[in-house]
Amino acid sequence: MIKSLTEKKLIIVNIIIVSYFVLIYIINLYKLDNSIIGVLREMLTIPFLIGQIVLLILGCIFLIKNRKTHFLTKSSIILLAICSIITIGSFI
Repeated sequence: MIKSLTEKKLIIVNIIIVSYFVLIYIINLYKLDNSIIGVLREMLTIPFLIGQIVLLILGCIFLIKNRKTHFLTKSSIILLAICSIITIGSFI
């Protein structure tokens, strides 16, 4: 799986996951209550949470194996790590 993981794919997926959780935060902040939003949030939160943890691990392995990476790759992994800490910390 790591062989097919490129920098571009890693950046795109990391930004999608971080954007999803930021969007969930904004929805909760402004108390938007729509049945479609609720259904999508319930269906997507667990897969995105699992993907967040898996991609954080894969991203760290990718950084260890490829020392020369772009700034955007490193920053997307850092954003994903911060998002993971906040997301998992909200359950405790």
